[in-house]
Amino acid sequence: MVGLHPPPKVPFTYREYCYLPDDGRRYELVNGELYVTPAPAPFHQTVSRRLQYALMTALENTGDALVFDAPCDVILDERTVVQPDLVIVRKNRKSIISERGIEGPPDVVVEILSPSTKGQDIHLKRATYAHFSIPEYWIVDADLGRIQLFTLKEDGYHLVKRFDRASTLRSPSFEQISIPLEPVFQPH
Repeated sequence: MVGLHPPPKVPFTYREYCYLPDDGRRYELVNGELYVTPAPAPFHQTVSRRLQYALMTALENTGDALVFDAPCDVILDERTVVQPDLVIVRKNRKSIISERGIEGPPDVVVEILSPSTKGQDIHLKRATYAHFSIPEYWIVDADLGRIQLFTLKEDGYHLVKRFDRASTLRSPSFEQISIPLEPVFQPH
């Protein structure tokens, strides 16, 4: 039939997102578009756990910030709800933490690459996090033993430094962070 068009896509909102099943998959919304990914691999989770522990030691034990791991909703607006692998929120901004999740841009987001999410993390999420003015974004490649640290400028994220497994991770936003990466990327 001529002139018939499919109905327009109606964007998902946080309200619909809340009704999604708790089935081990990671559900995220970016601009009302639903993304579904499988649970990460064990080594991904090992690196995430080790990095989280090091960050908690550096930031929570000193009272400077709180560190969260996935799944934890970061609600950037009613149509954008993400679950970064790790999230850092300064203690003086803890008012953005609610029962629903983290409501607003955290200070640092960390994504650990998986084969199923690599493109999203490098392109889609990077653009999304920049749009919502998240000051610092880390992309972790567990298989290569590498972390790319980006900071936000007026025209988007700029690579500050690449850290390999022989490096010590340091953050321009948190001087307390000094994490030797060899143990983080140690095979299990």
